Amino acid sequence: MGGYNPPVCKPGIHGSARLHATGGSLAPHVRPRFIWSRGSKAADVLPWDGGTVIRKAFKYRLYPTKPQARDLERTLSLSRQLYNAALQERREAYKKAGKTVGFYQQKRYLPQIRAELPEYKGVHSQVLQNVIERVDKAFQGFFRRVKAKGGKAGYPRFKGKGRYDSFTFPQAGVTGVKLQKDSKRVYIYGIGSVKIKLHRPLEGKIKTATVKREGDHWYIVFVCEVEPKPLPESHEAIGIDLGTNPHFLVTSDGEMVEAPRHYQRTQAKLADAQRKLSRKKRGSHRYKKAKRQLAKLHQKIANQRKDFHHKLARKLVNRYGTIVHEDLNIHGLARSRIAKGVQDAGWAQFLRILAHKAAEAGRRVLGVDPRHTSQDCPICGYREKRPLWVREFTCSFCGTPLHRDVAAAINILARAWTEPLGAGLNLSPRSPAL
Repeated sequence: MGGYNPPVCKPGIHGSARLHATGGSLAPHVRPRFIWSRGSKAADVLPWDGGTVIRKAFKYRLYPTKPQARDLERTLSLSRQLYNAALQERREAYKKAGKTVGFYQQKRYLPQIRAELPEYKGVHSQVLQNVIERVDKAFQGFFRRVKAKGGKAGYPRFKGKGRYDSFTFPQAGVTGVKLQKDSKRVYIYGIGSVKIKLHRPLEGKIKTATVKREGDHWYIVFVCEVEPKPLPESHEAIGIDLGTNPHFLVTSDGEMVEAPRHYQRTQAKLADAQRKLSRKKRGSHRYKKAKRQLAKLHQKIANQRKDFHHKLARKLVNRYGTIVHEDLNIHGLARSRIAKGVQDAGWAQFLRILAHKAAEAGRRVLGVDPRHTSQDCPICGYREKRPLWVREFTCSFCGTPLHRDVAAAINILARAWTEPLGAGLNLSPRSPAL
């Protein structure tokens, strides 16, 4: 046992705010919003380290020919097989010998894999290294969750067909991917020159490139280092209260943004598409066609939601210098009785987009303790519990007429400072709506 030497992971052999300075002292209950970079998902929000450059993702549509689409599918398939083999090797090493196989140990076997399996010579070496890195990050996340929760935390899983949708070139600016001079085509190693639609100019220095499959469409996501573009300084501050129905967002100024409810409005079409899919024989051509139509509907809903979030976040960032929101446990709320509304609203995505745009523009986004924000009177501070269906009421202590969500937004804004409201910023203790 002690001399166990783990085998080479051969694919196909085994199973298939930032806390920005606020200008005022923060209350102890304030939790800062951070901007995170999540693993190898290049489309996620990327961090600003406060220096002279930030990392920004640019996503473009690819239009491969049929042979190129087959090559892209083949690259995904080979990457998926390598991922599963690397995962299997780690599992077997620990199960049989109690040994841990690390990232560098698996990475050293990649040249041997390319020599013994000729099909892997058509895949860039750094793409294969990134696959091993993804496996390593999956285990790092697993051990972190085990340590945090003290129990089961979701062991890394094998990737089935259709469950591995991207591959990454970690040094796209140097090798593997090259944007051609006419800006209408991009050269991808192992695929060739692929037509691309640059709907907006690419900025900065390219660091990584991720080729992604979304339904029947292909995209490429460039992560670039760009200089931040701070907006003119603004001393205006706003508190926002997130909701699901009928308002997505209510501000401390009394402005109300109606919730678009894209999923709810498309439910009838989704149900019809799901019924058509359930009637088809699994694996048949008609089944695959119905499955693509259903996926297309879901993708449209996701695109509509993201477009709404981007436009609303841009509007807030352009106007306000400080934006304060509740630091909600969105993951927990997504498992509660209001789960459908929370997921349809997409709060987590909106806050992530808002934080990213604010960081680039030099604005501040703060998250504060959400407890009792809708129960406290913003004028006198009297706390009185009321059922959620009560939206407008009169404070029992001071007699002020209140709207529940506007009052909550004012309380959210007030919790960002321990000093008297308005010190250093153009804040008003009362909303115009009151």
